Amino acid sequence: MKLKSIVLPVLTALFGIAAAFAADNARPNIVFILADDIGYGDWSCYGATKVKTPNLDRLAAQGRRFTDAHSPSAVCTPTRYAFMTGEYAWRKPGTGILPGTAALIVEPGRVTVPSLLKQAGYTTGVVGKWHLGLGAQSPTDYNGEIKPGPLEIGFDYAWLLPATGDRTPCVWIENHRVVGLDPADPIKLDYTVQRGQPESFVNGIPRIGRQIGGKAALWKDDEIADLLTKKAVAFIEKNKAKPFFLYFATHDIHVPRVPHPRFRGTSQAGVRGDVIQEFDGTIGEIMTALDRLKLADNTLLIVTSDNGGVIDTNGPDEVNAGTVETNNGHLQNGVLRGTKGSPYEGGTRVPFIARWPGHVQTGTSDALICHVDMLATAAALTGQKLTADAGPDSFNILPALLGEKRDQPCRDHLVEHGNVLALRKGQWKLIPASAGGGKNKKGKTRKPTVAELYNLADDIAETKNVAGQHPETVKEMSALLQEVREKGRSRP
Repeated sequence: MKLKSIVLPVLTALFGIAAAFAADNARPNIVFILADDIGYGDWSCYGATKVKTPNLDRLAAQGRRFTDAHSPSAVCTPTRYAFMTGEYAWRKPGTGILPGTAALIVEPGRVTVPSLLKQAGYTTGVVGKWHLGLGAQSPTDYNGEIKPGPLEIGFDYAWLLPATGDRTPCVWIENHRVVGLDPADPIKLDYTVQRGQPESFVNGIPRIGRQIGGKAALWKDDEIADLLTKKAVAFIEKNKAKPFFLYFATHDIHVPRVPHPRFRGTSQAGVRGDVIQEFDGTIGEIMTALDRLKLADNTLLIVTSDNGGVIDTNGPDEVNAGTVETNNGHLQNGVLRGTKGSPYEGGTRVPFIARWPGHVQTGTSDALICHVDMLATAAALTGQKLTADAGPDSFNILPALLGEKRDQPCRDHLVEHGNVLALRKGQWKLIPASAGGGKNKKGKTRKPTVAELYNLADDIAETKNVAGQHPETVKEMSALLQEVREKGRSRP
């Protein structure tokens, strides 16, 4: 009796410790939200004053806001490829900005973020902009079963906008088929037609490529954000009882910018600002759904962008689509130099917020991280080991997300992919000289003609080229960039 009185409390305590440990190490749901063309200065929690983003501000207050997070590329398709595979897209030919007729560029069978998480017991889904190609060969045939696609590289469910909002086809795809397609009105695409030509207009908006047929399946541009949000919430609701991974790639704020009427005119930065606020509304809906389903505490929620911001003018009409004048002084990339497509910080430094209550430390982090790191991070989070050939450029940044103290950074260097390859290492940023440098017909610099070195610790806007004062740093970083290029991998 005496032994029992001693053993039972001890066992109870041990079981309690084990249960607490298990709860602490429970696999979280993962929701990765990738905005389109949102820049470093586009949210009020990153300094914007002409647009209001209360939901993102609340998320930042509840989570960790990163100030040195980067997209793997300064444009969309290569960023999405690198996020999915853990490999810099510039290593693989054919990963540039794709037309809507491109075949799938991620090889079925390779390790991807969704296939890795599926192996760990997650139900995986993608909702939103795909832009990684569809089908086995180009041009994609949209009139029957469309495969391979997301389901062949690790996703259990897909609801897709195939390419971009300004590229044909302007239809939804669910898993392997176009939604609502009338077989008597098949889809034909003609990518010899340039945006702005009379044949390029769909729903009154100029697109890249002509779409013939598929009229019953056309999306409605001002309903895209609401429909994608509805599909994302439905996926969460359906899979609430088991671990899930949702990759939610919004159309906002890519052109054409056609916000729902309830958002039009709500910002002080024209229609571009309006769709930023529409995006913030989407984030609010996701957060509300997680709260309503009591999933917020066990969900790692990440919100970021696929590249830096840009002012461009494709929409129902050129004036309302977004111009310097309608932007009204709003700085889409804050103080950063450059925009989408450039090798400067404004091309790839993007907002990035992570929340996982009780695990992700609240506050601000200046850790250097990148979307290409999501594969290795997902492996660490789920206790899996990457094979030697998987994710060649993906670093485990879980300690940075959680806010753990470390003697060494999770990642000590990063290749920034703009119209040339640049290198970040610590406070330094190197943009090598390019043989193709000079000015284009409009007088804008195409590529640097001399090596550029910036000390971002005191010159984040990249205004002072100090390459001449630090030749050894230029030499050292040039050698490292060359090594990363030639070695074929950068992951330790």
